[in-house]
Amino acid sequence: MTASEAATTSRLRLRVTGAVQGVGFRPFVHGLAHRYALGGFVRNDARGVLMEVEGDAIDAFVAALRREPPPLARIDSLTCEAIAPMRETAFRIEQSRDGRTLTRITPDAAVCEDCLDDIFDPSSRFHLYPFTNCTHCGPRYSLTKRLPYDRAQTSMARFAMCEDCARDYADPSNRRFHAQPIACPACGPRLARLSTEASPKARSATPAVDHEPSGSLISKIVATIRHGGVVALKGIGGFHLLCDARRESAVAELRRRKQRDAKPFAVMAANAASAERIGVFDAESLRLLRSTARPIVVVESRAPLAPSVAPGLTRVGVLLPYAPLHHLLFHAAAGAPESRHWRSEAQELVLVATSANVSGEPLIIDDEEAREKLRAIADLVIGHDRAIVARADDSVASVIAGAPALLRRARGFIPDPIALASDGPDVLAVGAHLKTTVTVTRGREAFVSTHIGALDNRATIAFHRETIARMLDILDVRPERIACDLHPDLASTRYAEDCGLPLVRVQHHAAHVAAIAAEHGVDEPLLGAALDGYGYGDDSGAWGGELMLVERGDWRRVGHLAELPLPGGDRAAREPWRMGVAALARLDRCAEVFHRFPQFSLAGQVAMLASSPHVARTTSLGRIFDAAAALLGVRHLQEHEAQAAMELEALCRAPRALAGAFRIRDGKLDLAPLFAALLQPGLDPAQGSELFHGTLIEALAAWIGDAALARGHRRVALGGGCLMNKILAEGVANGLRAFGVEPLLARKIPANDGGLSLGQAAIARERKA
Repeated sequence: MTASEAATTSRLRLRVTGAVQGVGFRPFVHGLAHRYALGGFVRNDARGVLMEVEGDAIDAFVAALRREPPPLARIDSLTCEAIAPMRETAFRIEQSRDGRTLTRITPDAAVCEDCLDDIFDPSSRFHLYPFTNCTHCGPRYSLTKRLPYDRAQTSMARFAMCEDCARDYADPSNRRFHAQPIACPACGPRLARLSTEASPKARSATPAVDHEPSGSLISKIVATIRHGGVVALKGIGGFHLLCDARRESAVAELRRRKQRDAKPFAVMAANAASAERIGVFDAESLRLLRSTARPIVVVESRAPLAPSVAPGLTRVGVLLPYAPLHHLLFHAAAGAPESRHWRSEAQELVLVATSANVSGEPLIIDDEEAREKLRAIADLVIGHDRAIVARADDSVASVIAGAPALLRRARGFIPDPIALASDGPDVLAVGAHLKTTVTVTRGREAFVSTHIGALDNRATIAFHRETIARMLDILDVRPERIACDLHPDLASTRYAEDCGLPLVRVQHHAAHVAAIAAEHGVDEPLLGAALDGYGYGDDSGAWGGELMLVERGDWRRVGHLAELPLPGGDRAAREPWRMGVAALARLDRCAEVFHRFPQFSLAGQVAMLASSPHVARTTSLGRIFDAAAALLGVRHLQEHEAQAAMELEALCRAPRALAGAFRIRDGKLDLAPLFAALLQPGLDPAQGSELFHGTLIEALAAWIGDAALARGHRRVALGGGCLMNKILAEGVANGLRAFGVEPLLARKIPANDGGLSLGQAAIARERKA
């Protein structure tokens, strides 16, 4: 029904779906109804928001409903139905009703400016309170147990509202009207210093806590950081480990305690002015940094932090405060100024803010677990008594080819769905092994889970199963089929096999291409390049540089990178020097291994293995990056995944292509001439990186572009972990545009295995039963 049709109707029933619960939608409707003197009601239910309105100004009401939704709301559909009038003049908010859940929770949102004004106003009852929120900000997903979204369904249920909070909650003119997590110092959660002493009390089932005033604890946090210590701090989606990012001794000590040798740390700056002192932000990356999702944004470094923050790299991940507690830390560090100007002025303090976990296990969210597991890492552990229901790491993003691209999708973005091109069966997809996520489809929506991690320990496997159970429960989905990777030995595959549902096994690189197709709403045959480190191939081989044609639940490999020896199998991924030997073997120059890699006693044996016709082989672009890094002397051994590739990228300032340094024949791209070019005498690592990146970009664009045009495709998908390389992604995208081919890049989901479950689900939905 249109607004003009509504004008002739005295009562309407309206149904709104989308992100409309937990965002102040009911109070917004209540305010509109009073503005236009309408009677009726509004309530949450399992499908979204239902309302009935009656009066003379219904047309204006409907127009305003579409035009003025709350800041965090997103309307997917609005339907109107004329019904018989009931002669109501009063408007009310009714209790929520249950049923099969067809609505969703909104993501956690950074604290808003209005709440910050309250926090730093000495006359406000929220003055310096670290759990301040309203209908326009604060935690949502991380504290919600089930839908509909009401206080009783969240971890705030145990906190009875005081008289003042209850009055605000019930007042339609108040910004906290029906704000479910509303709380104040008189009735809400409290910070607590968790004992880290190995005493009988500390080993008891109840964590030993010290409930000091929040101001005192915040002062202790700042003092600990100022003196070079490490603090474990409970936030919105889990615990952070914090230290002074400008103090090398503190960052190095955090690395030692956390046993994290070289993987880069993210840093938190007080505000945008502070962030711009340490990183190079354009308008788009600044907008992303300031968004309510508050992701870590990866940019070029501007000013040096401690060398151990991001060793060997020229880029740094920066995020802004998103919880009131973060702002309180920077406020205290600035000397507790009374004016509000400090909130926009550059501050000296920059914090390392990294996920608090141990040895690849999931992010810690529980106070007791934090006290036990973080005692050897943190000098001070601060928790609070608002339980985290759903753990969520910080999201990571970058601006690639002029637009935001998620590198890790977590807090601030989950559980927003990906809109699919068509309806289909409800599917559960369980991901693969590294950077695992889970996807559940419901109708035309795909819900991709938070980042789970590598399924190589009990804790992460348990988190994987916990995530599946929570998503199916909160979305009220009973999947009709389940999708997994082709690899038979993954924990995710074994889970899928044991579920008893019709099983769809999806090839790794087909899933990468299908994920890009799904997020871009493509429902026609799509050619894509999947460029990554490893995926189990249709032939059981080690694939990783593939041209895949994905169509209606099926896939076909139509091209690949020329194979390289893989001496040592999985060890080659951890020891790039082995791939350097493989490149020499490919060039029949094994005699040079003793000159190139004299420090490795096994170099001769590895060269013999690489020259054997029986050695395993790979088409992986990730291993080609490793080979280049090894040949140029950039990195011989890796301390974390993709370290060699990241350090090689960091050396590249101006990519330049070398003529004749690749060959394309029968759908295969051979980069052997490029390896030979990297061996020329006198070539330093920076020059070599520029030649490598420039030539690789030209080669990939030609290979992909030729294949697309030969098959009549005017757009192609670009997926896989290698597309996290900004230089590579932008270069190949520009090269394809020069061919007249539109590149589709990952935006809403990561290009790496973090987006793989979406592709699995998309293919499984299309597979004929």
